[in-house]
Amino acid sequence: MKKFIYSSILVFLLMACSKGDEEENNNGVPVILSPANNEVCVNDYVFFEWEKIQDQSNDYFMYQIEIAADNQFKEIIETVETESNSTEIGLEKNTTYYWRIKSTNSEGLSSNYSKTYKFYTEGETVYNYLPEAPELKAPEMNTALNPTKTTLKWEAADYDGDNLSYDVYFGTANPPTKKISEKNTTTTLEVTLEPGKEYFWRVVVKDNNGSETIGQVWKFKTN
Repeated sequence: MKKFIYSSILVFLLMACSKGDEEENNNGVPVILSPANNEVCVNDYVFFEWEKIQDQSNDYFMYQIEIAADNQFKEIIETVETESNSTEIGLEKNTTYYWRIKSTNSEGLSSNYSKTYKFYTEGETVYNYLPEAPELKAPEMNTALNPTKTTLKWEAADYDGDNLSYDVYFGTANPPTKKISEKNTTTTLEVTLEPGKEYFWRVVVKDNNGSETIGQVWKFKTN
């Protein structure tokens, strides 16, 4: 009986230690310092910095940066790993980027990613910024829907503050080629669905200066 009690206590302590390590690692999400959210980076060679993780056990940490052209990180531009809490990365001028970072300790345990931050690289003699790539709001990517109708929702912005309009392409072809709405001034559009189909859609964002940004292809299906 005593042997059973001692074994139970040992198992409980091991589980508690394991859980503690996991919680500590989940708290090791790096805090972004630069570039801050919505910051305009004058130089296209961008300086990235974050708070160094302070660990009482003096654990060793690696940091992984992901830079993407979209907020869902489907179009990864750069992935960089470093031991330092800062690095510089050369990027294209006059472009909107999204970035996030996570840490991994010496035992191979990774934290969650930080919040996603957005920044812009400034171009030389740029008089008009391209509209930002549209961001998906609904339906979620790869979701399955039951209704016969749904509302497509997206979000877009323009650094210059230009008025925006949207062309929407929608259908069962990938990429979608059928334009179902042109010069739409709202960021929603209701569409009719058929059961057992996979739908693809994308939004082209246009500003009042004639510039446009083509969004990525999003998709969902119906049951």
